[in-house]
Amino acid sequence: MNEDKIKGQWKQLTGKIKTQWGKLTDDDLKVAEGNREYLAGKLQERYGIARDEADKQIKEFDRSL
Repeated sequence: MNEDKIKGQWKQLTGKIKTQWGKLTDDDLKVAEGNREYLAGKLQERYGIARDEADKQIKEFDRSL
């Protein structure tokens, strides 16, 4: 899914994102509002993973939609 679609459907996707990454808060998702860079940063912060791993997880999530 491209970034424009993600931003357009952000509210619908937040439930799936919270299921995938339960450590993300509602506030994290409100601030992210479809911003892939911010989301990757929050995944790094909450899960203690490297940036490339966060990007990989987001791409995998993207493909599953």
